[in-house]
Amino acid sequence: METTTQTAAPRAVAWAERWQRPGLRLGLLVLLAVLAGTAFMTVGVKTDWAFILEHRGTKLLTMLVVAGAIGMSTVVFQTITHNTILTPSVMGLDALYQFLQALLVLFLGASGVVAWGVLPKYLLEIALMVLFSVMLMRWLFTGQASSLHLMLLVGMVGGILFRSLTSFAMRMIDPNEFATLQDRMFANFNAIQVQLLWPSMALMLLGVAWIWRQRHVLDVLALGRDVAVNLGVAYQRQVLQLLVVMACLVAVSAALVGPVTFFGLLVSNMAYQSMGTRRHRWVLPAAVLWGCVLLLGGQVILEQVFAFNTALSIVVEFLGGVVFIYLLMRKGKT
Repeated sequence: METTTQTAAPRAVAWAERWQRPGLRLGLLVLLAVLAGTAFMTVGVKTDWAFILEHRGTKLLTMLVVAGAIGMSTVVFQTITHNTILTPSVMGLDALYQFLQALLVLFLGASGVVAWGVLPKYLLEIALMVLFSVMLMRWLFTGQASSLHLMLLVGMVGGILFRSLTSFAMRMIDPNEFATLQDRMFANFNAIQVQLLWPSMALMLLGVAWIWRQRHVLDVLALGRDVAVNLGVAYQRQVLQLLVVMACLVAVSAALVGPVTFFGLLVSNMAYQSMGTRRHRWVLPAAVLWGCVLLLGGQVILEQVFAFNTALSIVVEFLGGVVFIYLLMRKGKT
């Protein structure tokens, strides 16, 4: 009996040590994402497979684009700001997107927006969101005053400003066109513009590839500005480049499906907890994989259990909001 106990103890220790390896955890997360994707493509199929592959395949690629863009951009943003409770969306980018939608419908009308074309509108939204975010974040994060309170204050003021302007513009819109505007105010994974999927995927892959190449620089930036400068990192140039790429990823996701305010906060913190390390070679892919698991698995549950009685974006935003409040309360106690 003692021999069995003595041999079982080293095995338990060996398994515990093996579980602490980020590579094993990431491998299991890959398997979980594959299972979620397989379930999304196969569960409940009762019609022609050609139609299913086209319809669900489009939604699958859209969710992968959103998971990659939001997961990567949020981790980068939190590394630069040294705070895990901040996301690019908290800084007012989603409110800016909604303000742009209201302005377009106000000046062009719903029919005018349709006649203008999907691609020009898509490019305009990305260009304006990137320009605004770069101007704002360069002032916030390359200067000397970069405190949490200042960042939250600027984000809240910017969000309130854009939401107030959006509310004012909505009051001036024709009531017959108000329903069209409302559909553009929330993330929608069902009504996908297929012609925007491929340019969005191309931009997402370029941004993700560039950030992945900078993963070692991000590890140094996470140590703080003074340490990064002492180690030879061109701090302001690196931060500005990362912010530009991050803003492009957020803009691509918002222009494709709409704003998802707390989704990035949710997947990034799940990545930190599941990997047990802050090294970006593990955290970056983990954030993307958790995004895939939540979106694909959540869509399966909504379709099969709730029969489309609610929207995926509402559930994700609710969970992300709960995580945001929890992190604020925990940070307040410490």
